[in-house]
Amino acid sequence: MRKTIRDFQTMKEENQPIAMITAYDAMTAQVAQAADVTGILVGDSLGTVVQGHDTPIPVKLEHIIYHASIVVRLTQTPLVVGDMPFMTYNVSPEQALTNAGMLVQESGVGAVKMEGGEHLAPTIRRVVETGIPVMGHIGLTPQSVHKMGGMRVQGKDLDTARQLLRDAEAVQDAGAFAIVLEGVPAPLGKMITEKLHIPTIGIGAGPHCSGQIQVFHDLFALLDGHIPRHAKQYAPLGKMMREGLAEYVRDVQTGAFPTPENSFTMKADVLSALQTNGADGRAGS
Repeated sequence: MRKTIRDFQTMKEENQPIAMITAYDAMTAQVAQAADVTGILVGDSLGTVVQGHDTPIPVKLEHIIYHASIVVRLTQTPLVVGDMPFMTYNVSPEQALTNAGMLVQESGVGAVKMEGGEHLAPTIRRVVETGIPVMGHIGLTPQSVHKMGGMRVQGKDLDTARQLLRDAEAVQDAGAFAIVLEGVPAPLGKMITEKLHIPTIGIGAGPHCSGQIQVFHDLFALLDGHIPRHAKQYAPLGKMMREGLAEYVRDVQTGAFPTPENSFTMKADVLSALQTNGADGRAGS
């Protein structure tokens, strides 16, 4: 049976850590299902790890719908949350409601995620009131990367830390069932978690959140480049894949692959007839 937002709340109340991961396609969805994660986020991080952009800003709603429908189809138990991309919910609550409804209806996700604090509370409330669960997201919000001047830790000074506390309460009061805390100091992550009655899902927010989420590709170093400090590399699959593919290229070039074990045979009489009579069945052709 698929997890729901009620399961998230129960886990918060019973101090059971919530393990979430991002997924975008058949492979990542099946691995996440097999690992028995609590929830999957089909994140706009697909803009960087799947589409190859520098930021998630180019991701469109139809991209999330496409990838989320795959993840929903190939999983049975995790709650699947679909990210609301840049500028699909920022213009007005009605715009957000229309796009959130489309995302849920066309992909089958069980909830949507939006970035923003106090200013976004009316929008979250409007969407939740219609029956669509919303996961909030405060702190380092990647869709605001240009405003923030890069992917920087948030809440390190008194004023911004106080604002994040206000943001968290506003998002909770608006009806969000959980809040992602990204890129905030661990003590602040702990303070927000203790202050709220809904779960906090940390990514670079310390060990005291109600749960954790990571980008699939970071955990296994699938892409060349920097691995975020908040991510732990569990297996160097990217390196293994590159080395394996390089070996495949060498084997093809040297004739070491394919071998008879990788090839198919045919009946001797069929082969003899082809060799004797050719394609049109006439001898001597």
